[in-house]
Amino acid sequence: MTTGSTAMPRKAEGHILPDVLRPGLQLVFCGTAAGKRSAAERAYYAHPGNLFWRALYEAGLTPRQLTPSEFPNLLEYGIGLTDLAKRHSGNDDELPRDAFDMAALITKIERYQPRMLAFTSKNAARAALGRAVHYGLQTEAIGSTQLFVLPSPSGQARGHWDFLPWEMLSDCISKL
Repeated sequence: MTTGSTAMPRKAEGHILPDVLRPGLQLVFCGTAAGKRSAAERAYYAHPGNLFWRALYEAGLTPRQLTPSEFPNLLEYGIGLTDLAKRHSGNDDELPRDAFDMAALITKIERYQPRMLAFTSKNAARAALGRAVHYGLQTEAIGSTQLFVLPSPSGQARGHWDFLPWEMLSDCISKL
C-alpha cells in the first residue's frame, strides 16, 4: 500500500469530521455520517462498540489495530475516509432528508481517484447508488473507482454483522 504524510487532515467549513483523502489511495471508506460519539471525539468510528478498527486489522488492511484518534494515520496504509453527510451527525434515522451530498462525494472520488470506494453500510450504498444493494463488489463505478458494500460495523447494526465481506474487500484490494 502507498505511504505518505500523516498530517492531520484539514476540516472543511462546517464539516463534522475532516475528509482523509489524497491522490493515489487504494481504498476509501464512506459512511453515512459521524455518529454522536465520533462527532464528540472528532474521530471516525469512535464508539467503543463499533467494529470498524478491529475489522480493518483482522481483514489485514492495517498491520495493527488502530484507535479512532489515529484515523489520520490511515493514509500511511493507502486508505482514506469520508462520509455522505459531512455537516450532520447522529444515527441515520435522525439525519435530515437532504443530509447526503452525493454530488460532493462524486466530485471527491473523481478528483482523488482511489482504486476502491467501500461503503460501510447498505444505507450509505443505497443512498449513493439509488437502488437496493448487496454486500461485495458492485457493477457500477465512479470513473475508474470500483465500488464495494460492507455490513455496517456499528454496534447498533450488530444483528447484521458479517465479517466475510470485509475479508472479500481485503482480497479485492490485494489484487488491485
